[in-house]
Amino acid sequence: MPGRDGGGQQVDGPDEAHRRPAGVSDATVEALGKLSEALETVERARGHLYSLHQLIGHADLMLDDAVALFRSAGHQDLADRIDRDLIGRNVIAGRWTFQIVEDFDDGYYALFRELDRRARDDLVGGRRHLYEAEMKERRRSPGRPGHEARPGADG
Repeated sequence: MPGRDGGGQQVDGPDEAHRRPAGVSDATVEALGKLSEALETVERARGHLYSLHQLIGHADLMLDDAVALFRSAGHQDLADRIDRDLIGRNVIAGRWTFQIVEDFDDGYYALFRELDRRARDDLVGGRRHLYEAEMKERRRSPGRPGHEARPGADG
């Protein structure tokens, strides 16, 4: 039996937050979907950037052990060179990875998120994932278990 709202009306399809506002074109929904997809890709790249930050930091700290081991093995010159020239070195000119992360977050990433939010606010009242919600409606099998439109909906 299809779900019903509190007034006995049949309820099916996406919730209101995922329904296209009246007058919004297919082209607009598609463009917003592509912008959202691009932002999701940037989110993944940001995760990799944070991985770089953590991995480089960990490697730099491991060099302390390497230096101590080289010294105990009698390789003072090599230990001194690693200690002097590599430990604490900038990964790019003038920057450690935390500075790269901060520049990325405060610049490119912040602007990308702002423009995505502004596009959604201006064009569809802030609604998110309209393209995906409409794709879900096209691809699901109403009435089949596991194909509900939303949590708590039967149809």
